[in-house]
Amino acid sequence: MTRLTREEFARDHWSRAPLLTRAADDFGDLFSADAVDELIARRGLRTPFLRVAKDGATLPEASFTSPAGVGASIGDQLDDTALWRSFADGATLVLQALHRTWEPVADLAARLGTELGHPVQANAYITPPQNRGFDDHYDVHDVFVLQIAGTKRWMIHEPVHPDPLRDQPWTDHRAAVAQAAKDDPYLDTVLEPGDVLYLPRGWLHAAQAQGAVSIHLTLGVHTWTRHALAEQLAQSALALLREDPEMRASLPLGAEGPGADLDLVRRRLVAALTETDPAPLFHRARRAQARPAPLGPLAQLAALKGLTPDTQVRLREALEARLDGRRLRTRAGWLDFPEDELPAVTVLLDGRPHAAYELGLGLAERLLRAGVAVPDGS
Repeated sequence: MTRLTREEFARDHWSRAPLLTRAADDFGDLFSADAVDELIARRGLRTPFLRVAKDGATLPEASFTSPAGVGASIGDQLDDTALWRSFADGATLVLQALHRTWEPVADLAARLGTELGHPVQANAYITPPQNRGFDDHYDVHDVFVLQIAGTKRWMIHEPVHPDPLRDQPWTDHRAAVAQAAKDDPYLDTVLEPGDVLYLPRGWLHAAQAQGAVSIHLTLGVHTWTRHALAEQLAQSALALLREDPEMRASLPLGAEGPGADLDLVRRRLVAALTETDPAPLFHRARRAQARPAPLGPLAQLAALKGLTPDTQVRLREALEARLDGRRLRTRAGWLDFPEDELPAVTVLLDGRPHAAYELGLGLAERLLRAGVAVPDGS
């Protein structure tokens, strides 16, 4: 089977058109039916880590949650008995945020997010035979669908609202979506285990399990858009105008509208948009959209206590680390450094392991304490 190169995918499909890839992988080391049972029955998950849907409607959380007994009386933990009854009655179970609860999926989501340059979340959909959880709709993020078990028929239709933003859900176009779903589909296909389907945001879809339980993963790519960049630019310009005394001045007494002041404000705003740099705000917003790689406190303490000049340390993964002058900004917080330590900090940012003596033992200790550096191999 012919595989697309990264360049071909970017040119022909990214944010443009669906792509179906047959037999991409067996995904056996990623997710499984056993993983579903463990997460639901043994992990003590709470809402909103699970949704339940049937015939296009989402069931109330109270119908599948309950307290968990002595020492764990929190009332919104998953009730495996209630979930079993709903599932046996045809409901779809949606395990949400698997990038936080299932390590193999979390690792994949982190790597994919780094590769694409956009944050990635992961959900699993478990649907009984001959059932569907959701009616025709579109998502406000791109998705990669990975079929894990069973088969599922997908009906794909072209967008009624291309490239929707996060605050433009399909329910805003409910009538148009319902009408478009009656037309001939762009793609009508059955996904089998190992298949991957890419859907850009806005493409309509509905899926129904076939003759066995269907399990598929959806990797949701929360794409940065030009509109989002425009928001960052506008916020940066407004922050710059706050420092202009003339822009802080009141409108004339008795003013009924902007009047002549509008021209002044427009000129100053255009100038501020030209002068300002939205990069710091953009990177701060981007850092806030995901978490750094997991950090075990006991392993980190052992590394700190056992630190020697030969200890190999590296930058913690998925930190979105960025050096602004003498300040290192990361998802784990920020640190300021004296001028003479900046070369060593820059060395750490290459992501490769380094002996503590290369950085300086004191600096390596400080970075480990801050959760910015971790021992290599962790």
